[in-house]
Amino acid sequence: MGPVIRIFLFSLLLSASGGSLASAPAAHTVTVDGHPFRVWEKSAEQPSSVILLVHGRTWSTRPDFDLQVPREEKSLMDGLVERNTTVYGVDLRGYGETPRDSSGWLTPDRAARDVSGVLKWLRQRHPELPAPALFGWSYGAMVSQLVAQRMPSELRALILFGYPLRPGSAVTSAGLDGDPPRRTTTAAAAAEDFIVPGSISDTAVAAFVAAALAADPIRADWRELEQWQALDPSQALVPTLLLEGEFDPLALDEAHLALFGNLGTSDKAWVMFPDSDHVAFMEASRDYFLDVMATFLQAR
Repeated sequence: MGPVIRIFLFSLLLSASGGSLASAPAAHTVTVDGHPFRVWEKSAEQPSSVILLVHGRTWSTRPDFDLQVPREEKSLMDGLVERNTTVYGVDLRGYGETPRDSSGWLTPDRAARDVSGVLKWLRQRHPELPAPALFGWSYGAMVSQLVAQRMPSELRALILFGYPLRPGSAVTSAGLDGDPPRRTTTAAAAAEDFIVPGSISDTAVAAFVAAALAADPIRADWRELEQWQALDPSQALVPTLLLEGEFDPLALDEAHLALFGNLGTSDKAWVMFPDSDHVAFMEASRDYFLDVMATFLQAR
Protein backbone atom coordinates (compact mmCIF):
# COMPACT_ATOMS: atom_id res chain seq x y z
CA MET A 1 0.00 0.00 0.00
CA GLY A 2 1.50 3.34 -1.04
CA PRO A 3 1.98 6.33 1.31
CA VAL A 4 -0.71 8.46 -0.35
CA ILE A 5 -3.34 5.73 0.03
CA ARG A 6 -2.29 5.23 3.65
CA ILE A 7 -2.75 8.94 4.39
CA PHE A 8 -6.21 8.86 2.77
CA LEU A 9 -7.27 5.82 4.81
CA PHE A 10 -5.95 7.40 8.00
CA SER A 11 -8.01 10.52 7.33
CA LEU A 12 -11.13 8.37 6.92
CA LEU A 13 -10.40 6.50 10.14
CA LEU A 14 -9.82 9.71 12.07
CA SER A 15 -13.16 11.06 10.86
CA ALA A 16 -14.93 7.83 11.82
CA SER A 17 -13.36 7.85 15.29
CA GLY A 18 -14.50 11.40 15.93
CA GLY A 19 -10.85 12.34 16.37
CA SER A 20 -10.88 11.03 19.97
CA LEU A 21 -7.18 11.46 20.61
CA ALA A 22 -5.11 12.69 23.56
CA SER A 23 -5.00 16.39 24.27
CA ALA A 24 -2.52 18.52 22.35
CA PRO A 25 0.61 19.67 24.15
CA ALA A 26 0.87 23.19 25.53
CA ALA A 27 2.85 25.51 23.26
CA HIS A 28 5.52 27.87 24.61
CA THR A 29 7.72 30.42 22.87
CA VAL A 30 11.24 30.42 24.28
CA THR A 31 13.78 32.97 23.08
CA VAL A 32 17.43 31.90 22.76
CA ASP A 33 19.98 34.41 21.46
CA GLY A 34 17.14 36.55 20.13
CA HIS A 35 15.50 33.70 18.18
CA PRO A 36 12.01 32.36 19.05
CA PHE A 37 11.63 28.61 19.56
CA ARG A 38 8.47 26.59 19.80
CA VAL A 39 8.67 24.33 22.86
CA TRP A 40 5.91 21.79 23.47
CA GLU A 41 4.88 20.56 26.94
CA LYS A 42 2.91 17.71 28.44
CA SER A 43 2.88 17.67 32.23
CA ALA A 44 2.50 14.92 34.78
CA GLU A 45 0.30 15.65 37.79
CA GLN A 46 3.05 14.86 40.30
CA PRO A 47 6.26 14.71 38.28
CA SER A 48 9.42 13.21 39.70
CA SER A 49 11.50 14.42 36.76
CA VAL A 50 11.50 16.63 33.68
CA ILE A 51 12.96 15.80 30.28
CA LEU A 52 13.63 17.67 27.05
CA LEU A 53 13.25 15.76 23.77
CA VAL A 54 15.33 16.69 20.71
CA HIS A 55 14.06 15.44 17.36
CA GLY A 56 15.96 14.01 14.40
CA ARG A 57 17.19 15.29 11.05
CA THR A 58 13.96 15.54 9.10
CA TRP A 59 10.87 15.86 11.29
CA SER A 60 9.96 18.06 14.26
CA THR A 61 8.68 17.37 17.78
CA ARG A 62 5.00 16.65 17.30
CA PRO A 63 5.14 13.99 14.57
CA ASP A 64 8.19 12.39 16.17
CA PHE A 65 7.25 12.43 19.84
CA ASP A 66 3.50 13.05 20.11
CA LEU A 67 2.00 10.94 17.35
CA GLN A 68 -1.75 10.51 17.85
CA VAL A 69 -3.48 7.52 16.28
CA PRO A 70 -7.10 6.50 16.85
CA ARG A 71 -7.29 3.54 19.25
CA GLU A 72 -3.49 3.19 19.42
CA GLU A 73 -0.91 4.58 21.85
CA LYS A 74 2.15 5.87 20.00
CA SER A 75 3.08 9.13 21.72
CA LEU A 76 6.41 9.10 23.56
CA MET A 77 5.29 12.22 25.41
CA ASP A 78 2.08 10.61 26.64
CA GLY A 79 3.95 7.49 27.74
CA LEU A 80 6.46 9.48 29.78
CA VAL A 81 3.71 11.55 31.41
CA GLU A 82 2.04 8.28 32.48
CA ARG A 83 5.38 7.42 34.13
CA ASN A 84 5.44 10.65 36.19
CA THR A 85 7.72 12.69 33.95
CA THR A 86 6.90 16.16 32.68
CA VAL A 87 7.97 16.28 29.05
CA TYR A 88 9.08 19.06 26.72
CA GLY A 89 10.10 18.92 23.08
CA VAL A 90 11.85 21.68 21.16
CA ASP A 91 11.45 22.43 17.45
CA LEU A 92 14.93 23.40 16.25
CA ARG A 93 15.47 26.25 13.76
CA GLY A 94 13.53 25.58 10.58
CA TYR A 95 11.45 22.74 12.06
CA GLY A 96 7.79 22.64 13.00
CA GLU A 97 6.72 25.99 14.40
CA THR A 98 10.22 27.44 14.86
CA PRO A 99 11.29 29.70 11.99
CA ARG A 100 14.69 29.61 10.31
CA ASP A 101 17.06 32.40 11.14
CA SER A 102 18.24 34.89 8.49
CA SER A 103 20.91 32.49 7.20
CA GLY A 104 18.36 29.79 6.46
CA TRP A 105 20.84 27.17 7.69
CA LEU A 106 21.30 25.18 10.87
CA THR A 107 24.66 23.93 12.16
CA PRO A 108 25.55 21.41 14.91
CA ASP A 109 27.07 24.12 17.14
CA ARG A 110 24.07 26.40 16.68
CA ALA A 111 21.66 23.58 17.51
CA ALA A 112 23.64 22.68 20.64
CA ARG A 113 23.62 26.28 21.87
CA ASP A 114 19.88 26.49 21.23
CA VAL A 115 19.15 23.31 23.18
CA SER A 116 21.35 24.59 26.02
CA GLY A 117 19.26 27.77 26.10
CA VAL A 118 16.03 25.79 26.35
CA LEU A 119 17.51 23.69 29.19
CA LYS A 120 18.30 26.89 31.09
CA TRP A 121 14.69 28.00 30.62
CA LEU A 122 13.48 24.63 31.95
CA ARG A 123 15.65 24.88 35.05
CA GLN A 124 14.12 28.27 35.81
CA ARG A 125 10.62 26.94 35.10
CA HIS A 126 10.99 23.89 37.36
CA PRO A 127 13.22 24.88 40.30
CA GLU A 128 11.45 22.28 42.47
CA LEU A 129 12.67 19.38 40.29
CA PRO A 130 16.15 18.02 39.57
CA ALA A 131 17.89 19.38 36.49
CA PRO A 132 16.26 18.16 33.25
CA ALA A 133 17.28 15.00 31.50
CA LEU A 134 18.01 15.30 27.79
CA PHE A 135 16.81 12.80 25.16
CA GLY A 136 18.13 12.98 21.62
CA TRP A 137 17.04 10.89 18.65
CA SER A 138 19.19 10.44 15.52
CA TYR A 139 20.70 13.87 14.67
CA GLY A 140 19.17 15.00 17.96
CA ALA A 141 21.31 12.43 19.77
CA MET A 142 24.46 14.03 18.40
CA VAL A 143 23.19 17.51 19.28
CA SER A 144 22.39 16.30 22.79
CA GLN A 145 25.85 14.81 23.23
CA LEU A 146 27.43 18.12 22.26
CA VAL A 147 25.28 19.80 24.93
CA ALA A 148 26.32 17.24 27.54
CA GLN A 149 29.99 17.72 26.68
CA ARG A 150 29.85 21.50 26.84
CA MET A 151 27.16 22.30 29.43
CA PRO A 152 27.00 19.32 31.81
CA SER A 153 25.64 21.44 34.66
CA GLU A 154 22.45 22.07 32.67
CA LEU A 155 21.33 18.44 32.61
CA ARG A 156 20.84 15.56 34.98
CA ALA A 157 21.18 12.69 32.53
CA LEU A 158 21.62 11.97 28.83
CA ILE A 159 19.60 9.50 26.75
CA LEU A 160 20.72 8.76 23.19
CA PHE A 161 18.70 6.79 20.65
CA GLY A 162 19.33 6.02 16.98
CA TYR A 163 22.85 7.49 17.15
CA PRO A 164 23.89 7.73 13.49
CA LEU A 165 27.57 8.70 13.52
CA ARG A 166 30.75 6.83 14.36
CA PRO A 167 32.64 9.00 16.86
CA GLY A 168 35.65 10.63 15.22
CA SER A 169 34.55 9.90 11.67
CA ALA A 170 35.30 12.50 9.00
CA VAL A 171 32.34 14.70 8.02
CA THR A 172 32.44 17.60 5.60
CA SER A 173 30.07 20.25 4.29
CA ALA A 174 31.28 20.04 0.69
CA GLY A 175 28.69 21.53 -1.65
CA LEU A 176 26.68 23.16 1.15
CA ASP A 177 27.39 26.78 0.27
CA GLY A 178 25.07 29.51 -0.94
CA ASP A 179 21.33 29.56 -0.36
CA PRO A 180 19.68 26.61 1.40
CA PRO A 181 17.84 24.34 -1.06
CA ARG A 182 14.57 24.17 0.96
CA ARG A 183 13.50 20.90 -0.64
CA THR A 184 9.92 19.71 -0.31
CA THR A 185 9.49 16.74 1.99
CA THR A 186 7.76 13.60 0.70
CA ALA A 187 5.46 10.87 1.96
CA ALA A 188 7.99 8.26 0.90
CA ALA A 189 10.66 9.89 3.07
CA ALA A 190 8.26 10.04 6.02
CA ALA A 191 7.56 6.31 5.81
CA GLU A 192 11.09 5.06 5.09
CA ASP A 193 12.21 4.46 8.70
CA PHE A 194 9.53 1.83 9.34
CA ILE A 195 11.28 -1.30 8.12
CA VAL A 196 10.49 -4.17 10.51
CA PRO A 197 7.40 -6.04 9.24
CA GLY A 198 4.59 -6.19 11.77
CA SER A 199 6.21 -3.82 14.25
CA ILE A 200 3.67 -1.05 13.64
CA SER A 201 0.26 -0.87 12.00
CA ASP A 202 -0.38 0.61 8.56
CA THR A 203 -2.76 3.02 10.29
CA ALA A 204 0.01 4.33 12.53
CA VAL A 205 2.44 4.69 9.62
CA ALA A 206 -0.20 6.63 7.72
CA ALA A 207 -0.76 8.83 10.77
CA PHE A 208 2.95 9.56 11.02
CA VAL A 209 3.25 10.39 7.33
CA ALA A 210 0.29 12.78 7.52
CA ALA A 211 1.58 14.45 10.70
CA ALA A 212 5.13 14.76 9.40
CA LEU A 213 4.15 16.36 6.10
CA ALA A 214 1.78 18.76 7.86
CA ALA A 215 4.38 19.84 10.43
CA ASP A 216 7.44 19.92 8.16
CA PRO A 217 6.51 20.48 4.50
CA ILE A 218 9.97 21.89 3.72
CA ARG A 219 13.15 20.05 4.66
CA ALA A 220 15.41 21.93 7.07
CA ASP A 221 18.96 22.57 5.86
CA TRP A 222 22.19 21.86 7.74
CA ARG A 223 25.78 22.79 6.94
CA GLU A 224 29.18 23.08 8.69
CA LEU A 225 28.79 19.38 9.41
CA GLU A 226 32.47 19.12 10.24
CA GLN A 227 31.41 20.46 13.64
CA TRP A 228 30.26 16.91 14.44
CA GLN A 229 33.95 16.06 14.72
CA ALA A 230 33.83 17.71 18.16
CA LEU A 231 31.80 14.73 19.39
CA ASP A 232 33.99 13.06 22.01
CA PRO A 233 32.30 10.53 24.31
CA SER A 234 35.12 10.83 26.83
CA GLN A 235 33.87 14.36 27.52
CA ALA A 236 30.34 13.16 28.29
CA LEU A 237 30.44 12.92 32.08
CA VAL A 238 26.73 12.83 32.98
CA PRO A 239 24.83 9.53 33.48
CA THR A 240 24.12 8.21 29.99
CA LEU A 241 21.63 5.71 28.57
CA LEU A 242 22.29 4.45 25.04
CA LEU A 243 19.28 2.92 23.25
CA GLU A 244 19.34 0.97 19.98
CA GLY A 245 16.81 -0.75 17.73
CA GLU A 246 18.05 -4.17 16.60
CA PHE A 247 17.49 -3.46 12.89
CA ASP A 248 18.14 0.28 12.83
CA PRO A 249 20.19 0.81 9.65
CA LEU A 250 21.41 4.22 10.83
CA ALA A 251 22.65 3.15 14.27
CA LEU A 252 25.50 0.71 13.71
CA ASP A 253 26.81 -1.64 16.40
CA GLU A 254 30.39 -0.60 15.69
CA ALA A 255 29.50 3.05 16.24
CA HIS A 256 27.71 2.21 19.47
CA LEU A 257 30.65 0.16 20.70
CA ALA A 258 32.99 3.09 20.15
CA LEU A 259 30.55 5.52 21.75
CA PHE A 260 29.62 3.42 24.77
CA GLY A 261 33.11 2.13 25.45
CA ASN A 262 34.59 5.60 25.56
CA LEU A 263 31.94 7.47 27.55
CA GLY A 264 33.52 9.55 30.28
CA THR A 265 31.01 8.37 32.87
CA SER A 266 30.87 5.00 34.62
CA ASP A 267 27.14 5.56 35.18
CA LYS A 268 25.98 4.21 31.84
CA ALA A 269 23.75 1.57 30.29
CA TRP A 270 23.15 0.25 26.77
CA VAL A 271 19.87 -1.42 25.83
CA MET A 272 18.94 -2.96 22.48
CA PHE A 273 15.29 -3.43 21.54
CA PRO A 274 14.68 -6.62 19.53
CA ASP A 275 12.66 -6.56 16.31
CA SER A 276 12.81 -2.75 16.25
CA ASP A 277 14.34 -0.10 14.02
CA HIS A 278 14.93 3.65 13.94
CA VAL A 279 11.47 4.41 15.40
CA ALA A 280 11.40 1.79 18.18
CA PHE A 281 9.53 4.13 20.54
CA MET A 282 6.47 4.00 18.25
CA GLU A 283 6.62 0.29 17.49
CA ALA A 284 5.82 -2.93 19.33
CA SER A 285 8.74 -2.22 21.68
CA ARG A 286 7.17 1.07 22.86
CA ASP A 287 6.30 -0.05 26.41
CA TYR A 288 9.72 -1.65 26.89
CA PHE A 289 11.35 1.53 25.56
CA LEU A 290 9.35 3.72 27.95
CA ASP A 291 9.96 1.45 30.95
CA VAL A 292 13.71 1.52 30.33
CA MET A 293 13.69 5.32 30.10
CA ALA A 294 11.54 5.70 33.21
CA THR A 295 13.66 3.30 35.27
CA PHE A 296 16.85 5.11 34.25
CA LEU A 297 15.37 8.49 35.21
CA GLN A 298 13.93 7.29 38.53
CA ALA A 299 17.29 5.86 39.57
CA ARG A 300 18.98 9.20 39.14
